[in-house]
Amino acid sequence: MAEGIEIWRGGVNTWECDEMGHMNVRFYVTKAVEGLVGLAAALGLPHAFAAHAGSTLMIREQHIRFLREAHAGAALHMTGGVLEIGPDEARLLLLLWHSDSGALAASFQTVVAHVTPAEGRPFPWPKRTLDLAAGLAIDTPDQAMARSLSLEPVVSTASLERAIELDLVRIAHGAISPADCDLYGRMRPELFIGRVSDGIPRLIRSFREMVVSGAVETPKRVGGAVLEYRLIQFDWPRAGDRIEIRSGLKDADARTKRVIHWMLDPDTGKAWGAAEAVAVTFDLDARKIIPISDAARVELVKHAKVGLAL
Repeated sequence: MAEGIEIWRGGVNTWECDEMGHMNVRFYVTKAVEGLVGLAAALGLPHAFAAHAGSTLMIREQHIRFLREAHAGAALHMTGGVLEIGPDEARLLLLLWHSDSGALAASFQTVVAHVTPAEGRPFPWPKRTLDLAAGLAIDTPDQAMARSLSLEPVVSTASLERAIELDLVRIAHGAISPADCDLYGRMRPELFIGRVSDGIPRLIRSFREMVVSGAVETPKRVGGAVLEYRLIQFDWPRAGDRIEIRSGLKDADARTKRVIHWMLDPDTGKAWGAAEAVAVTFDLDARKIIPISDAARVELVKHAKVGLAL
């Protein structure tokens, strides 16, 4: 299958768009999770996300490419398929399309585990799912491949102690409410990227000013956008658990900034998850990336955290 099977269709609401004028990253993930329900059904697990499910799919990792903006009123649909499947995990591909133009809006390489709903304990896929997966095999199109981020396995260095040592900026601090959780009591997947989006101005605003200071033409309105994301979930907070997100600049080049985010438990110091993002400074009127001059890059790199990684 070149593009997979259709697993979701809908559009963009005004309230899903942010101050940048396009759909916020959390709603890309929200729609991807809904698409995952459709793909699970195609894999012979139509009730995988129901309260009475005998098994469900737990997201371990997501690689996201944001390829074209989606504005309020845009018609979208999603297709999906199976890239790889093992005894109890799979790497799935979800492709979000602009329905009117046929252009790819975003891609999601999503690693899921087949687990018990309550405990999250992995166990083997049923034979029916393995058989159906063969017919849902899909290849990764060039636009959906990792570009600036590695998808190799990592041993995370994230911890509260390490965050303090690196003087990472706390961009979010709060708790998980019952409304933030899925049917099984675990934090919904869009919450990590959503809280990063809410808190990122505290870290990134001064970096944007550095980029603008070196621009050939000073834009009237400046914002930011993310081109690529890798999110890894080590554990899932539940209602009442506290979280904080500590973030820092990893490096910068002529166009992009690479930023690391750690979602931490402030009580135990352990990491709930880690993410790496490739971000750009954005001219909100021209709707284009503002290049980073050599002088601006020199200033940016002074703020990079040596040794910071997932």
